[in-house]
Amino acid sequence: MGPIFVTTVTVVACTVIAIAYVIGIPYWWENNKCVLLVALVIGHWLLVNIVFHYWMALTTNPGTPPEASLVPEVVSICKKCIAPKPPRTHHCSVCNCCILKMDHHCPWLNNCIGHFTHRYFFMFCSYVLLGIVFLMIFGYRIAYEEYFSTLPMPAVGLANSKIQLGNIDISVNVTLQDTHGNTTHLNTPKQDFMRKYYITFTVFICIGIFFALGALTMWHARLITHGETSIEAHINKTERIRLGKEGVVYKNPYDFGPRQNWRIFLGLTNGRTWRHLLLPSAHLPEGNGLTWTTIYSERW
Repeated sequence: MGPIFVTTVTVVACTVIAIAYVIGIPYWWENNKCVLLVALVIGHWLLVNIVFHYWMALTTNPGTPPEASLVPEVVSICKKCIAPKPPRTHHCSVCNCCILKMDHHCPWLNNCIGHFTHRYFFMFCSYVLLGIVFLMIFGYRIAYEEYFSTLPMPAVGLANSKIQLGNIDISVNVTLQDTHGNTTHLNTPKQDFMRKYYITFTVFICIGIFFALGALTMWHARLITHGETSIEAHINKTERIRLGKEGVVYKNPYDFGPRQNWRIFLGLTNGRTWRHLLLPSAHLPEGNGLTWTTIYSERW
């Protein structure tokens, strides 16, 4: 099923992007070229980041334990792999192997979200949300005029329409001119229908993804803030309840505080800056995924 999900993501994304180009560029070209310039710069920056992070999350190996003799720290034995498990490592039933710092298996990526793919996954989700906000901002006026304006909408890349008189086709250029002298080409009925169909499709897709992906991204942001993965969140909750009954306060050994947790997750160490987040970057996460520094380590 993984390839089907990946194909679905690709087709939907390409369709929405194509609609934005075909409808958005002609509209802002006729109405405000400065807005178009800003939209092109921001839009392509978002597009490059979305494509880059999706591809990296799709193709990067999330990280698997090496041979038993090469595992420096073992916390348990995987009952399915019958092999040593390093800290924060869990078995993926879909990939049929253990994954370093496993968070979950993502069908939309056909890949596990683990030590080497977690940042790509989160950045992809974040940039998709920013992309949807971008479409809402620059597409609101287009959608509003489509549904509520009584004025004819500009044709999508077509200025000429045909009128048939008997067996003779006559091509005419039908235009309207507003009080500012701007010329607007009239659409054919077919163009009007297709335009409204494309806009409606984009609106529903964007709204659906915004709420669904927004909730997922917020959930992962919360996990990152607390220095844990989805699996560890359940484990830590269980331990917190168990130890709480004994009067003991449980502490997540990988929680160094919100700021440091984010710096570790985003890889903003060793001189890296926010430039590595604003532009595509393939920098590796901190550590090898086999051994982990905890709040009980000497350096902390």
